[in-house]
Amino acid sequence: MTRIAFIGAGSVEFTRNLLGDILSFPELADAEIVLHDINEERLATAAAMARWTNEAVGARARISAQLDRRRALDGADFAVNTIEVGGITATRLDFDIPRKYGLRQTIADTSGVGAVFRALRTIPVMLEIAEDMVELCPAAWMLNYANPMAMNCWAWYEGSLHQNVVGLCHSIQNTSRQVAEYVGVSPEEITFLGAGVNHMSWVLRVEKDGDSLYPALDAAIAADPEGLGRHVRVEIYRRFGYFPTESSEHFAEYVPWFMRDDEQIERLRIPVDEYIRRSEENVGFYEEEKRLLAAGEPFEIERSGEYASLIIHSMVTGAPRTVYGNVRNTGLITNLPQNACVEVPCLVDKAGLQPTFVGDLPAQCAALDRTFLNVVELTVRAALEGRRDHVHQAVLLDPNAAATLSPAQIEAMVDELLAAERDMMPKALQ
Repeated sequence: MTRIAFIGAGSVEFTRNLLGDILSFPELADAEIVLHDINEERLATAAAMARWTNEAVGARARISAQLDRRRALDGADFAVNTIEVGGITATRLDFDIPRKYGLRQTIADTSGVGAVFRALRTIPVMLEIAEDMVELCPAAWMLNYANPMAMNCWAWYEGSLHQNVVGLCHSIQNTSRQVAEYVGVSPEEITFLGAGVNHMSWVLRVEKDGDSLYPALDAAIAADPEGLGRHVRVEIYRRFGYFPTESSEHFAEYVPWFMRDDEQIERLRIPVDEYIRRSEENVGFYEEEKRLLAAGEPFEIERSGEYASLIIHSMVTGAPRTVYGNVRNTGLITNLPQNACVEVPCLVDKAGLQPTFVGDLPAQCAALDRTFLNVVELTVRAALEGRRDHVHQAVLLDPNAAATLSPAQIEAMVDELLAAERDMMPKALQ
């Protein structure tokens, strides 16, 4: 029987979607599902949702809930990580304090000052989970969904003995579907290759019947200048020659050209403070899910685009698949730093997850990715080595902060954030 531990299962809607995916496979219908969260009420809600999902898809899974993380991980074959350390309270600090200094953000979960502090909160917990897995389930795979993806995964494989870790995101598969939609082709008809860094990967090839669909994408953009044309990712595509795999609201804060400029924010319809709005909406969604569960009302279950269930199914059954994963760069992308966390196609079957060789990215794409990885590496080193100076340096090198604030302002902002989030920081940074 396959044992799957969900760490951070209180993210109830995401847990339901992943469980619906997993339990819809006949070979996984009798899996043992162990849910863990540090919030007792959310854990109880997640358990109720898991039992409902199990029944709704006609599965026979054994469902249990554990406040004790070690008990949840003991003997696991897979762990799915969706933790958010500090929750909405910490997220508000990540936005409110920088806003005082004039720094605008949209999502703040992957790069930039908000992501730096999210990583510093999350990495110590990630390393505790890794230590537990070394002891309790050393052969298990960690399927990580917690952002900032590249920072968390890099810290995991560099800071722990547990190496079976892959970071999973939906941006590449979503982009493949979106590009197909833009050019009026079914997603099943296209051949697609992407690679880079999580949230800054690139569509290296998109074809139908061996012919590139980039000319059709150009035509679609030209035909809709006020709709499709007014997006950050389209602006990046025009100037760098390859379509980025991340959404415009994310990408806007990864580069220096947009967030500081009111005209650019208006022209490209950039949603400042978007993640705060989403977080507040999620609180409402959670309350509605609790109400529906209590009333015995049904939820919609349909297969999501997430990779976790496909990886688990392939490793259990041997069915070969290709997914996109965030893994250590062991020469996979040859013009990005060795050992950085990169996003590449991965083969998966009973032998495990096998990342594939990509080679060089286009020079301009690699150059932009390296600016991204500068912030990632310094943040990881700050967390692993307890280097307060690296926290400051990571934010100094963030393109959005550097385009908006002076070094003195960045220093003051970082110090204020370190003080405000002191109890959630790595011990050496407290």
